[in-house]
Amino acid sequence: MPDWKKLIEGKIALAKRGAPPSRAKANNRIPAGQTQVKNFPVLDMGIKPNITQTEWSLRVFGLVEKELNIDWATFQALPQVINTSDFHCVTRWSQLDMDWQGVRAQTILALATPLDSAKFVTLHSYDGYTTNIALEALLDDDVIVAHSVLGAPLTREHGGPVRMVVPKRYAWKSAKWLKGIELHAEDKPGFWEVRGYHNDADPWLEQRFSDE
Repeated sequence: MPDWKKLIEGKIALAKRGAPPSRAKANNRIPAGQTQVKNFPVLDMGIKPNITQTEWSLRVFGLVEKELNIDWATFQALPQVINTSDFHCVTRWSQLDMDWQGVRAQTILALATPLDSAKFVTLHSYDGYTTNIALEALLDDDVIVAHSVLGAPLTREHGGPVRMVVPKRYAWKSAKWLKGIELHAEDKPGFWEVRGYHNDADPWLEQRFSDE
């Protein structure tokens, strides 16, 4: 089993290390405190679930009219899109022009029909990880339930077979190994949020930590 305390302390230290002046770079695509990379770093909590496409399913539940349990064949039959966006990690790297392929989150949520009382979402992963986000943010056109990136299927290290991608938030909101989307009336902070990470995680506002 991983040393959770050491892993958590290490990631927080990466995110809190000294940052450049608080202003965006000249091209206006890299938020303050970030450095562009081209190698798609691998970051996780020390557990990489080995979920095959046959074993994978996505449950949509909570405050919905129709609970869903989507298997791989059903997922692949949904309208597929490719969305190119930039990806910003709280540990201070950014990768530009990542062409994610999959299904828009709004397409999946429309099938479940959220109730009027649903305002927030918890994303659940196969490794036990959770993160929270406002339902409104998850309904953006660029939010993808992705199975591929950069022209190839997602590897296990990058959250395959399926991960969420929320480009307008730091990457910890883009849950790897996605297995559940739960809708709530009230906000419920996830794994990193209860450990001091910012609830909203907007990289352009440098919302890394709740005490900043």
